[in-house]
Amino acid sequence: MSETGKIMAEQVDAVEKPPKARVDMAIDTAGPESAGERYARKRDYLDGFLSETPQGTAPGEPGGAIYEAVIDTLKSIYDPEIPVNIYDLGLIYGVEVNDGHAIITMTLTTPHCPVAESMPGEIELQVGGVPGVGHAEVNLVWDPPWDPGKMSDEAKLEMGML
Repeated sequence: MSETGKIMAEQVDAVEKPPKARVDMAIDTAGPESAGERYARKRDYLDGFLSETPQGTAPGEPGGAIYEAVIDTLKSIYDPEIPVNIYDLGLIYGVEVNDGHAIITMTLTTPHCPVAESMPGEIELQVGGVPGVGHAEVNLVWDPPWDPGKMSDEAKLEMGML
């Protein structure tokens, strides 16, 4: 066996204590600044960021009044076979609201779902009734396919899956 592959161990009775760390050891004392300047609070780089006021959210963007009303409406529509609303069930893939036109991208639990013909029409009617939405359009997609992993935690709890 070669000497380079060996690990050598030495037994010792005591180890010398390391020196205590001091603040002045961490600061370069050779600089031209005085102790007061050295320890003074430096300008906070977040000052400008923290002083900004939040910009207003457009009604059709996430967080806006119309967008949130559309989401609330989707949460009021329940799947007829499962006692969970379609939003928490994970059937809604996207919501876009532009100038009073709402576009909902969604799927169903299976392509052979018995409500495949009636559900998109019901959603269009209910979302079209939201104040600020003049026209609603539902795009039914099958890719990516729905799976139980898309459900919210609340829906999983309701179904006894958590």
